Amino acid sequence: MNTGTATTPEAVGDDQGAPQQSARRRRRALLWTAGSFLALAAGAAVVAAVWDWNWFRGPLASVASARLHRQVSITGNLRVHPWSWQPSATVDGVHVADPAWAPKTGTGNLADIDRMAVQIRLIPLFAGRLDLRLLEFDRPQARLYRDAQGRSTWDFSDGAKPDQPLRLPPIRKFVIDGGKLDYRDEKRKLTFTGTIDAKEQLGVRNRGFEMVGQGSLNAQPFHLQVTGGPLLNIDRDKPYPFDADIRAGATYVTAQGAVPKPFDLGQFYMNTTARGPDLSDLYGLTGVPLPNTPPYTLHGRLSRNVHLWRIDGLGGRVGSSDLTGALSVKTGGKRPFLTANLRSRSLSFPDLGALFGGGPKHGKIASPSQIAVARKLQAEQRIFPDATLNFDRIRSLDADVTYKAASITDAPIHLRSGSTHVKLDAGLLKADPVELDLPQGHIVGTAQLNGRKANAITDLDLRLSNARMESLLPLRFQGAPPVAGALVGRVKLHGTGDSVHDAMGDANGEMMVVVPGGEIRESLAELAGVNVIKGLGLLFSKDQTTTPIRCAVAHFKAEGGVMTADRLVIDTAPVLIEGGGTINLDTEEMNLRVQGHPKKFQLVRLLAPITLEGPLRSPKVKVEKGQAIAQGGVALALSAVLSPLAALLPFVDAGLAKDANCASLLAEGKAQGVPVKPAAQPGRTLTPPH
Repeated sequence: MNTGTATTPEAVGDDQGAPQQSARRRRRALLWTAGSFLALAAGAAVVAAVWDWNWFRGPLASVASARLHRQVSITGNLRVHPWSWQPSATVDGVHVADPAWAPKTGTGNLADIDRMAVQIRLIPLFAGRLDLRLLEFDRPQARLYRDAQGRSTWDFSDGAKPDQPLRLPPIRKFVIDGGKLDYRDEKRKLTFTGTIDAKEQLGVRNRGFEMVGQGSLNAQPFHLQVTGGPLLNIDRDKPYPFDADIRAGATYVTAQGAVPKPFDLGQFYMNTTARGPDLSDLYGLTGVPLPNTPPYTLHGRLSRNVHLWRIDGLGGRVGSSDLTGALSVKTGGKRPFLTANLRSRSLSFPDLGALFGGGPKHGKIASPSQIAVARKLQAEQRIFPDATLNFDRIRSLDADVTYKAASITDAPIHLRSGSTHVKLDAGLLKADPVELDLPQGHIVGTAQLNGRKANAITDLDLRLSNARMESLLPLRFQGAPPVAGALVGRVKLHGTGDSVHDAMGDANGEMMVVVPGGEIRESLAELAGVNVIKGLGLLFSKDQTTTPIRCAVAHFKAEGGVMTADRLVIDTAPVLIEGGGTINLDTEEMNLRVQGHPKKFQLVRLLAPITLEGPLRSPKVKVEKGQAIAQGGVALALSAVLSPLAALLPFVDAGLAKDANCASLLAEGKAQGVPVKPAAQPGRTLTPPH
């Protein structure tokens, strides 16, 4: 007996037919989908064939105008090829207007482009990354302008983020055909007209980019040439190399460098050499106000990282002095900020003259203009240059600079080395400290130039300590120094003016020099008496005998540029010498007169005053002829100079009033009956010199 279930042919057929029906349904769905896609594609192709993309010129120009904060117009055809993994578009007649504040010249446009083509990769765009396969410009013309206030027509930030470097996305193929560039900068006194081309090859192998042209900089001929490799198949991870050659009058700059990330000009580096007559001339190229200098030849590695510009490995010569170190400039703020650490193995002191509007003495090195300044100062027997300093540039930069010279040569006095730390903040320049080392002794103090107002104000406060007369005054008389001994001093001046000469000609303040003890040739001391017989006898015998200098003080008060010697006294054993006079810092003339008073009776005497007159650069020493002065004026002279002495000495050093030698001068005056009164100490605290 069969208990299984019977299977009919119809049932078998139903089981096999279900999958076949499902497959037929899937095929029909695919056919419908493909047909729909083809229909849509065909419809899109038909639309694209008849669509006029010029309808989008207005909206596209409006979007560009909003982004650039400038009026943008499209006067030519707009053609788009969207149906590709690398869609492209071309547009003819693109015009970008100048901002409203720019002067209306020519077309009044910042840029005019005959034709622009662009092509991108679609897949990277889905990931949020723009990959430009092509960017091409036909006959673009750009007219760039910066006014005297520093506003630039190419600044599209609308004041929100100025000084932003140009950054473009990676471009596989970058082409410029027949580009022209006009540049005018009122602030930097620079004009330039040139051409820009970027193709597969420009005449020379491996050269595909070139910008070349000429113009003027500071009324001097200007030439610029920048070249680089072809801007084709650029690797975004491989630096793009370039060369630059710049000539502006006698200034010559060359560079070989690279852009680490092509089309991102926020970063680049280059090995640079520069030479010229004056570093301040580089302002037109760099926008950084540098000081006036003698002719220079320098080299270093210049790099940029967005707002930070650096020069590392700086080396070369400025005038007759060598210069090494590093500096950087931070931009993007209210004012550029310069930081520098500079050094010289050997500084030629005359090279500093150019910093203040003078000229170095080295004719073979100095520029013609600096030679003319130096010769003019020499012909007029003047020391202080009257060239007006450029305070507009000083106010446009902040700075923190340290400088050290291991040795100093050709100085008016024998200087061994020096250093300073200079800070510049919104037109206020302060050198603190200024330190100068002597073979024996030290000069330290501060110098300040306040250029924040219309009339610049200069303040100078320098102290001299632990110096020696025989070192500062390298005189020889009959084979030996005529004077020797310690020397201390201080000068404190305040003046107004836009040049060194004007500031000194307006100076107010005081200066004091003190010799707390030393020696002078006895023959010279006797002649200052004047004991003719004894003094001449010692001279003729070449006697080297010395007599002590108990104390010597020279105190000048400055008012309106005239320094008046209200205290001038030299006390020796045989003679007390006192005097007075003026030094005019405006006319740079001096008129000093000293008189010796013998301390004991002389049988033969000729008490004739000695004068020092003439230009500061070359005064003449004369003996004033006239009636002999009666003997016995020592008490009178002491009464005139001793009473206020204790009050004056603390201006230089608070301890000098108690110095044994100066105290002995006061004591001797009392012993001779001079009414010396104790002087009250001034109501101020002064730091003794180091």
